Amino acid sequence: MSAAAPAQHNPVSREPAGDEVREELNRLLASPFFSHSKRFPAFLRFVVEHTLAGDSENIKERTLGIEIFGRDAEYDTGSDPIVRVTAAEIRKRLAQYYQDPSHESELRITLPSGSYIPQFHWPRVGQDPVLKEMVLAVAEDIVISETRSAPPALKTSRHSIFLLILVCGVVAAVSAGSVLLWQAMHRSAPDFFWRPVLAAGDPVLLCIADQLQYSSISLRDAAQPTHQVVLNDKLTAIVVDDVYATVKVAGVLQSSRKEYSLKGEGATNLEDLRNGPTVFIGAFDNAWTLRMTNALRYHFSNDAEMSKLSIVDSQAPSQTQWVLDRSVQLATNNYRDYAIVARFTDSNTGKLAVVLAGIGRGGTIAAGEFLTDADDLAQLRRAAQAAGDKKNMEVVLSTQIIDGEPGSPKLEAAYFW
Repeated sequence: MSAAAPAQHNPVSREPAGDEVREELNRLLASPFFSHSKRFPAFLRFVVEHTLAGDSENIKERTLGIEIFGRDAEYDTGSDPIVRVTAAEIRKRLAQYYQDPSHESELRITLPSGSYIPQFHWPRVGQDPVLKEMVLAVAEDIVISETRSAPPALKTSRHSIFLLILVCGVVAAVSAGSVLLWQAMHRSAPDFFWRPVLAAGDPVLLCIADQLQYSSISLRDAAQPTHQVVLNDKLTAIVVDDVYATVKVAGVLQSSRKEYSLKGEGATNLEDLRNGPTVFIGAFDNAWTLRMTNALRYHFSNDAEMSKLSIVDSQAPSQTQWVLDRSVQLATNNYRDYAIVARFTDSNTGKLAVVLAGIGRGGTIAAGEFLTDADDLAQLRRAAQAAGDKKNMEVVLSTQIIDGEPGSPKLEAAYFW
């Protein structure tokens, strides 16, 4: 449920304070217009926080693409409209939110058309010009989108028709082997990564971390739900953020009608891993993940006190660029998290192993998003093709955590063998 709206209007002449803006931001992100998405809250929180911090000059399309959506520093903003599309959708959702009479007294957070720098306004009496501007901005975004997506007019001539007939004849003569080769080269990005797992004849095992064990359980009375009764029991719990990644992967398997099972890492043995492909979820709370990645180029590491957790490149072990400082994580809840994503044939079991594991909880969420997002997997496929389409792969991801919520994954490094 979203937070309650303020009870009365605020004076238009006074500039909104930072705490007031953050309160309204949290109210927005808790609403149904934003709460069911990860992309839109991450975008809006990023631009609002940077504006409040006086860093609005760095809120640019390329910066947003890199920091929020994990694009490469040299990515082509002209051919990749992810930032513009997301901003347009956010403008629409903001307009829908503020058009609701129950929000008429709230502080306005707007994203002007043609800019990614948010503005903060108190509501105006009567016809609110800020709201009107938001609606017009949404209309402008729609027009621009339709204009860009409209195909060019088709020009025909006898010469072009002749060429078309000739091309059709050539295509009809292509052999079945060439068709299969074309299909292999143009298969979807998710299919590129998941096909070896889905094509395996054996069921897939999802090996997840089982963190806590309880000797009792608290149950609620059916007639009086506020009344609880504690009973003796044996329970094993898992981290909610690992559940997010698990559900993402399970969705991929279910959509392909692939049989799978779920086991905690404490209940998983080597024989289980020999029975078919295994997906390992979570890092420092999953011993099997640590064992499986220990021999890979990129693997997890930590100091004796577990105060600094990291991903190490075995070919450059002295570099310390992928480190999570636990003291910063606990003190601020704003930090950069890292994760390993891998797919390889394990030499001990002879079976496929898939790893999606973050140093912190946000890293595992980002890894789950990366392996189920078509755009992210397309980026991985391009890197794999450039490396010669090798069967085994491992990548390092990063994600910016803001108030405990991870942004989009960014590809930091990749290795294929």
